[in-house]
Amino acid sequence: MNKTDYFSKLGGLPPQTQLLSGRAVFTTAYAVIPRGVMSDIVTSLLPHWTGTRAWVLSRPLSGFSETFSQYVMEVQPGGGSDRPEPDKRAEAVLFVVEGGMTVELEGVKHTLRAGSFVYIPAGSAWRLKNDGSAPAIFHWVRKAFQEVEELEPPPAIVTHEDDHPIRAMPDTDGRWGTTRFIDPADVRYDMHVNIVTLEPGAVIPFMETHVMEHGLYVLEGKAVYRLNQDWVEVEAGDFMWLRAFCPQACYAGGPGRFRYLLYKDVNRHMKLW
Repeated sequence: MNKTDYFSKLGGLPPQTQLLSGRAVFTTAYAVIPRGVMSDIVTSLLPHWTGTRAWVLSRPLSGFSETFSQYVMEVQPGGGSDRPEPDKRAEAVLFVVEGGMTVELEGVKHTLRAGSFVYIPAGSAWRLKNDGSAPAIFHWVRKAFQEVEELEPPPAIVTHEDDHPIRAMPDTDGRWGTTRFIDPADVRYDMHVNIVTLEPGAVIPFMETHVMEHGLYVLEGKAVYRLNQDWVEVEAGDFMWLRAFCPQACYAGGPGRFRYLLYKDVNRHMKLW
């Protein structure tokens, strides 16, 4: 059985002798934010959070990806927030990659560890605390929930990757699959955050071109990703940001598994204004 890894080693500063050139790319179709640029000097502090810093990986930008924002949050022991979310319209997904913490959601406390997944409906009362002795690191994906008339809002989800099998894509002999935390047939949810796993040598063998926006954070391994007209090398700790209809494909060269956390917007009509 494969050991599960979740990349979490961000921060620090490069030496003065390091070359300025790197793998960071920002285009009109996609962006690549490599792990090496996520240094101490690009972190953000957030209101009503203590002992916490954030790396902001994506934010809505007019003319680019517009549906979501994604942070990597680092919470020191004793840190957290009693007022984490300032926008009542915002739903959230939390995915833990290091350490442990407690999330209180609508008055119920949940203990989380690396691999834990939480979906928080818009307007929920929640708080977060690191009660441990080591830093807790997690991804926080925020999106403005799109209500639908006569469709009830989605319920909260608290679960763990270990409780969800990798569902193989058809005709791949199990070499490419997806771990789904939300039922893809449940249209109450307007976003999904999944884990995609490719074994060494596996490929996404066609140029996907679709309406969903993507945020892809590499949890483990390395691969070559096709983004629009370019082949880009990516590794654990890198983030990719794809606007709608950006062509994409992938080749996982090994030697180990290639896994990434994937955001996409789903299950809603397109706004016409």
